[in-house]
Amino acid sequence: MTEQPATVATVPTRLLVLDVDGTVTDSRHQITAATCAAVARILAAGIRVVLATGRRYRDTLPVAERLGIQGPMITASGGLVKRPPDHVTLARAEFGPGVLQGVVETIVAAGHEPVLYSDSFAAGFDFHCRTLSPAPTPGRRAGDVDPELSGAGVSGLAEYLERNAGLAQVVPDLHVAPPPGVFAGFAMGPQRSMLDLERTLHAAFPGQLSTHTIRSPRYLHWMCEIAPADVTKWSAVTLLAREWGIAAAEICAVGDDVNDLPMIEAAGLGIAMGNARPAVLAAADRIVGRHDDGGIVEVADILLGAGRTR
Repeated sequence: MTEQPATVATVPTRLLVLDVDGTVTDSRHQITAATCAAVARILAAGIRVVLATGRRYRDTLPVAERLGIQGPMITASGGLVKRPPDHVTLARAEFGPGVLQGVVETIVAAGHEPVLYSDSFAAGFDFHCRTLSPAPTPGRRAGDVDPELSGAGVSGLAEYLERNAGLAQVVPDLHVAPPPGVFAGFAMGPQRSMLDLERTLHAAFPGQLSTHTIRSPRYLHWMCEIAPADVTKWSAVTLLAREWGIAAAEICAVGDDVNDLPMIEAAGLGIAMGNARPAVLAAADRIVGRHDDGGIVEVADILLGAGRTR
C-alpha cells in the first residue's frame, strides 16, 4: 500500500475503469471471489464499472460475466469498444491511408510476424495472421531482458497462435494487402526486439501510431501493441464518459502496466496495483495491494469510504 496522501478530495467517483490482467486477475489468471464481491459492492453503490484491457473482445466477455459487469467494454487497449450482450460496436479505431500496410511491411522486414485485430466477432474470428506456424524465435542477443524467455526455439507467438488457432483468419499475403477493418495489432518477441521494433515504427510513421511494449500476461515474451495515433484506453474511456455526462475528475482508473498509464494519469483518481510496473507506480495517486493480495478490495474500500484521498 502507498503512503497516506497529504490532501483529501471530496469529488465522488461515478465511473471506475479496471484493467484485467494483473489487476482483476491474479497471478494464476483467475478472478477471486473477494474481487467479485468488491466489484459487486461498487456496482451496488451506483458507480459504473468498465473493463479496459489489452485483450480481445471475445476474450474479455467471460471476465465481465464473472464480475457481473454488463456495460460496454474497452478492448485492444482502446482500439475497440463493444457492448455486450448484443455485441454492438460503439467505437473502432482506424489507421490513416496507407499506414497499416506500411506498418505490416515494417514488421515483416524486421523478421517478425504481424497479428492484426479486426471487428469480426460475428464472423467467428478475431484476428488475421500470415501463418499459424511462425518461425522459431531467434536466439537471445546480448542485452535481451528475461533470458529465460528468449532462448532459441522458444516462441510466445507460436503458443498464442496454437491456443487461438480457431479464432484466426490466415492471410498469407497479409503484408501485401491487409484486410479492411483492422483497428489494431501486435508483434511478439523478446523485450529488446519489441522495443527496437517500436522505435523503428515511430521513426517510419512519426505521429501516426500509438504503441506499447508490454510483457504478455499469459504467453512467453513481450508484445509490441500497435494502434492508430492517440488511441489509448483513456481515449476510449473519454468517449463513454462524455456519453454518460461524467467528468474526468469523477473517474477512477486502476491498472498495472504501461498501457494503463494514460488513464491512470488523466483520471481524477489513478490507482496502481502493488504488482504494477515502476512507471505506473510512480504515476499513480494511490497504490493498493498486489493482484494476489486483495488489491481490488482496497479499491472498493477507497471508493466507498467517507471521502476519497489523493
